Amino acid sequence: MPTPTRGKPRSRHGRNLIAGILLGLGTAAFLDEMVFHQLLHWHHFYDLSTSDVGLVSDGLFHAFSWFATVASLLMVAALRREHTFWGAAFTAGWLTGAGFFQLYDGLVQHKVMGIHQIRYGVNLVPYDVTWNVIAAVLLLAGIVLWIVTARRAGRSAKPTEATA
Repeated sequence: MPTPTRGKPRSRHGRNLIAGILLGLGTAAFLDEMVFHQLLHWHHFYDLSTSDVGLVSDGLFHAFSWFATVASLLMVAALRREHTFWGAAFTAGWLTGAGFFQLYDGLVQHKVMGIHQIRYGVNLVPYDVTWNVIAAVLLLAGIVLWIVTARRAGRSAKPTEATA
């Protein structure tokens, strides 16, 4: 696992994190939209209106996931071209972005705003618990890895006796 190169390791750490966060947001949104909206037909992004409005909201939601994914991949291409791509920091961002998206969706959109539920006509408790526990595990794993990689980046930024 390569570490950031000397110079600006903290900013490179941040760029890897941001690229990972964008891909995490895009991946979680894509999987949610593909599985729950299109394949299972359990809900639309916005269920408080007609089915036509729900389909339009799904299209906008899909566009968001696509744009986040493309932006992430462009950032990764630039990081690789500069030889500053750091897989561990990128993975920390991906886990954080995916976990944040899923937890935001499960708590804010499902419960606070009520714009859709995971599924209708069933007991929601097992669905909500599963959804939010998975989200919390992803988010916690991402934050822990984020802290670990930030410490590594901080250590590599300090001058050693040989370079001081």
